[in-house]
Amino acid sequence: MKNKIWLMTVLFAALTFAAQAQDSTHARGHRWDAAGKADKMSDKLYRELDLTKDQRKAIYDINEDIARKRDAAKKNTTLSARQRMQRYQELDSDRNRRFQEVLSPSQYKKWNDWELKKKADMEKKMDRKQDKKEARKTSAG
Repeated sequence: MKNKIWLMTVLFAALTFAAQAQDSTHARGHRWDAAGKADKMSDKLYRELDLTKDQRKAIYDINEDIARKRDAAKKNTTLSARQRMQRYQELDSDRNRRFQEVLSPSQYKKWNDWELKKKADMEKKMDRKQDKKEARKTSAG
């Protein structure tokens, strides 16, 4: 009987600890730091592009550097929205150039095609959002 109670207590404590750990890392609105962003992006590229260990390390370093610079631009209150967007575009160009140096031509093409598709999908989403906004204006006015 004591063993069952002890086992139930240990099991309950383990489940509680696991739930708290998951809640703290996946909290709503959680912002990734530069290293977390780099790790997430690099891991996905590692799986999708079949990177070597050396490529994975180089890609991680590039992603971390770009993420840190992006975060700095986001926190820089002296930049206008236009200047911030220009900085983001510069960082994207820098990432493209640096990736091209690390990836093989076929890997770079696959990654670039994937990026172009993401951008096209985002533009479609923004267009739909804008269309909905305009439709609300015309129906309200």
